[in-house]
Amino acid sequence: MFGQILVEFVFRLIFGVAVAMGLTRSDQVTSGFYRIHLWVLLGLETVAFLAIYSRPQVRSTHVPFSHWQLACALIGAIVCYVGASIWLYERRRAGKFAIWLVAALSLAALLLPIFEPLVYPQFMPPAKPVTMQIADRVTSSLLLGLVTTAMLLGHWYLNTPTMKLQPLRRLIVLLAAATVARAIVCGSGLGMELAWHATREGSALTTWLVFVAMRWLAGIVGVFCLAWLTWLVLKIPNTQSATGLLYAGVIVAFIGELTSQLLTAEAVYPL
Repeated sequence: MFGQILVEFVFRLIFGVAVAMGLTRSDQVTSGFYRIHLWVLLGLETVAFLAIYSRPQVRSTHVPFSHWQLACALIGAIVCYVGASIWLYERRRAGKFAIWLVAALSLAALLLPIFEPLVYPQFMPPAKPVTMQIADRVTSSLLLGLVTTAMLLGHWYLNTPTMKLQPLRRLIVLLAAATVARAIVCGSGLGMELAWHATREGSALTTWLVFVAMRWLAGIVGVFCLAWLTWLVLKIPNTQSATGLLYAGVIVAFIGELTSQLLTAEAVYPL
């Protein structure tokens, strides 16, 4: 289970970061930002590839979806390398196309497991609601990707202080919107799950509530508050302090989303 959670988390991060990079205006951010962070995505694709390859399901002829995930990770890594080379020559349109292609490949790899139980019900457990699973993965990816990319962009201002602050401000606004969307999706799932968990008693219920509280305080409330504080700091403006806040935002977002994946693995709806 932990291997599957790792693979899914990495693909969520790749998709979110690629989307955030694609939405960042290349005429206001230097090309080195895209080139360097496509190398970062290349490393994440490699991690995903190795994690999938080490899973026993890959060797099963009955569940070929893992092979498709493996192919998405491999092709995504190649596109990241080619895209980084394109940005070296300042080809913005082709470079953006490569970034969006990485996003599409990671989204495909992220959504493939949702349809696996529908195609192979004899080998997989019954499927959870498809719409909620898609909403869970997309909103989680956007939250992770926007907070991570905002932090990376804030760090880039330390190298290129003459850049305009508009791209970073835009990412902060999008991060706040993604956090609200994430809260709506997980809040709906939590409301549906509470009815079942209310029947539990003693330590099982207490442990579950502790993890749910940690997930919401870190992954939702914490991220939103840090995004708001970053917005206020950018009014000064002070990109160094804003980057420090975004570092903290990345940490609490990772804690919140990993906890959410662990809770959702044992639930019907996202938490």
